[in-house]
Amino acid sequence: MTTPETLLRTEGLSCAYAEVQVLFDISLTVPKGHVTCVMGRNGVGKTTLMNAIMGLLAPSAGTIQMGDTNLTNVPAYERVRGGLAYVPQGRMIFPRLSVEENIKVGFAARRDRITAVPDSIYDLFPILRDMAGRMGGDLSGGQQQQLAIARALVTQPQLLILDEPTEGIQPNIVQHIGEILRRLVTEQNITVLIVEQYLDFVREYSHHFYVMNRGRIVVRDETANLEETIITKYLSV
Repeated sequence: MTTPETLLRTEGLSCAYAEVQVLFDISLTVPKGHVTCVMGRNGVGKTTLMNAIMGLLAPSAGTIQMGDTNLTNVPAYERVRGGLAYVPQGRMIFPRLSVEENIKVGFAARRDRITAVPDSIYDLFPILRDMAGRMGGDLSGGQQQQLAIARALVTQPQLLILDEPTEGIQPNIVQHIGEILRRLVTEQNITVLIVEQYLDFVREYSHHFYVMNRGRIVVRDETANLEETIITKYLSV
């Protein structure tokens, strides 16, 4: 089997909040055209890792590389223009902007001067076309998650990062989001990095997984090898 090309890599990444170190020597690779999942119990540093990759938190040590570009000291807005997009935990949509206005926020990261939401976005999320004039705060949790993903995709990313995309969402929307991720990978060659704890979702839609514990990577493998012993030791509550 041919080894896939690496799109994003961290080497020896460490991060701290003031005097409290949260990440320790994180080395992670995200293969191009695949879905990679980071798992772990609450508080082990998963969101901190995503924030560091996006440039929202400066590392105290280590490097972040995307393709041939060293991103370690690149500001967040330049990372977005360079092909990273982030859907944070909690979605962070603008409740008093319309659905269409929320999506158009992503236009700021594009180098062209489009003024209308591309049909390709609404083709992925038909419900957003129907609700384009509604306020973001009026949408259900599942609809807001679709909106947040649409806003990220309009930036034309190479790498889409999602933090807990299934959290608090009804099962039919979870399935829909999973199928969207699959289409993004197979049809648009977008690479996906997710933080996720819903094991059925991970097994169905991801190719590779990492498990974090106390700020460190403790297991890494293909998702087919996600065994019950790993779940019991590092993921069960």
